[in-house]
Amino acid sequence: MNEIKLGDVTVTRVEEQHGPVMPARDFFPDLPERAWQEHRAELEPDFLGADDLVRSSMQTWLLRSEGRTILVDTAVGNDKSRPAVPAWDHLRLDYLDRLRAAGVRPEDVDLVVHTHLHLDHIGWNTRLDGGTWVPTFPNATYLMPRADFEHWDPARNPAVAGGVNENAFEDSIQPVLEAGQVRLWEDAHAIDANLRLEAAPGHTPGSSVVQLASGSDRAVFAGDVLHTPLQLAEPDHSSCFCEDPVQARATRRRLLGWAADEDVLLLPAHFGGHSALEVERRGGAFAIKRWGPFPRR
Repeated sequence: MNEIKLGDVTVTRVEEQHGPVMPARDFFPDLPERAWQEHRAELEPDFLGADDLVRSSMQTWLLRSEGRTILVDTAVGNDKSRPAVPAWDHLRLDYLDRLRAAGVRPEDVDLVVHTHLHLDHIGWNTRLDGGTWVPTFPNATYLMPRADFEHWDPARNPAVAGGVNENAFEDSIQPVLEAGQVRLWEDAHAIDANLRLEAAPGHTPGSSVVQLASGSDRAVFAGDVLHTPLQLAEPDHSSCFCEDPVQARATRRRLLGWAADEDVLLLPAHFGGHSALEVERRGGAFAIKRWGPFPRR
């Protein structure tokens, strides 16, 4: 089953796709080759292929909390023009069928939460309808970090035009803004009694995490604070997509230390395999204490 219970919150893993993304040396240009080789056995096949391509999952965390249906991040999306990432260009995937299989129709979604606004976290915000981008979730409020909203808007920040997020603001953010469904937040935001957004900048200016505290259970939906388990043993190395690698490193160390010290279940955005894990301190770094309760896939 792809569903677990944490206190009063039901958590369901809805995967859009899983597979190779890019060469390890390009994804993490500062990570030494010896680190990949030393940890290859624990990385293959879920996080690293024999071809040295990093493997990632594009997925949504579906939460049911206090009577509401909540989506955390919305993956890559269909029909999107993505010149910066050819593998994600004009996809035709069955994500909405997978969401329905989890018991959720688009109109059932009350809240869409974005840990940040990279193209692989906002794609299903909208769908193509007769040549027009319309909100996929017509009854939902879309919670977006203000710092990212302002950073990725090419009208406000022309420097981002033509970069990794090319076309993403226009086709996945602007339509829900025009529909009046966007709510911006900054610093911290209480979603409900069980869930809270906290700023976790570095990967992007507005990167955040969703903290869950319900009963005795603690978890954190960690977005892109880390992309691979190798960053537990090598926490000072950031991905090539991190806007501020130094801040990303500080955020990662702070989050991993808290998760280790407080026995918090960690749910990164792009981990395949069991998708969730508990971590522990090991020397000046971290290690997997145990994998989470989702079945490996």
